[in-house]
Amino acid sequence: MTSAAARPHPKPLRLYFLIGLMQALWTANFLIGKIALREFPAPLAAGLRVFIAAGCILPFYFWKVHGRGHWTRHDVPLLALLGFIGVAINQFFFIMGLGRTSVPHSALIIGMTPISVLLIAALRGLERITLQKLAGMLAAFCGVAILSLERRMGPGPTVTGDVFTLLAGSAFALYTVLGKEVTHRYGPLIVNTFVFCSGALFLLPVTLWQGWSFPFAQVSVVGWLSLIYMGVFPSLVCYLIFYYALGYVAASRLSTLAYLQPLAATLFSVLLLGDRITTPLALGGAIIFAGVYVTERG
Repeated sequence: MTSAAARPHPKPLRLYFLIGLMQALWTANFLIGKIALREFPAPLAAGLRVFIAAGCILPFYFWKVHGRGHWTRHDVPLLALLGFIGVAINQFFFIMGLGRTSVPHSALIIGMTPISVLLIAALRGLERITLQKLAGMLAAFCGVAILSLERRMGPGPTVTGDVFTLLAGSAFALYTVLGKEVTHRYGPLIVNTFVFCSGALFLLPVTLWQGWSFPFAQVSVVGWLSLIYMGVFPSLVCYLIFYYALGYVAASRLSTLAYLQPLAATLFSVLLLGDRITTPLALGGAIIFAGVYVTERG
């Protein structure tokens, strides 16, 4: 098996097509996730989503890698840690947050991931926090505070949902930094097999607890298709693309390519789910964008 470090660099057009596909699948995930949450409780949806991804990736692992992978039992704790952070924590809090906030709020807060990546990289001595970066970070968090001013009658964004989403984004940022450090050693397929299988095991108690008395027979075809989409495309396919791209693109640079997610997700949520663009949403979103931009250019 050829190591990631020895792989030839792909053609830029192919690489950025894959990254664009990843962003499109992740954008659709905000909308389809809302549809799935109409029929599944959030903790159960999170667990089942990860189990679907793990079940899909295992056959590919045994076909392509098994018996030829460059890992030992000493590598398992690190790979399992990635699964706990990048799958169990990230996807659990993402689904929990999405169930308690709006699509625009969720997409905007996830769009702050580049700031979390920079903070974590700085703590590990990989980045330096300048005054400009600090100012950008403070502005972005002010934008989140403005989002919290939005109040609606009935279902809508909540502070709890926004906090859960922020935790999900922070977990993915840590996963990004740590993943960059290990992807050259193992390759995307090995890493993703471990992270999804270990993530499924970490979420197993919650999945069994939530699913024990859940009326699965009452779930519609649309509900099942939505959950399968979440497990296969934004989870498995996007994570494989993400780790593949990490082999050639800096973690901080790769995370900045998510700028279009909040805009596209907000537009489609307005058109398809009936969300409204309010003053706090527009103002808070603009400040978050400006803060992330300033931070990245600092």
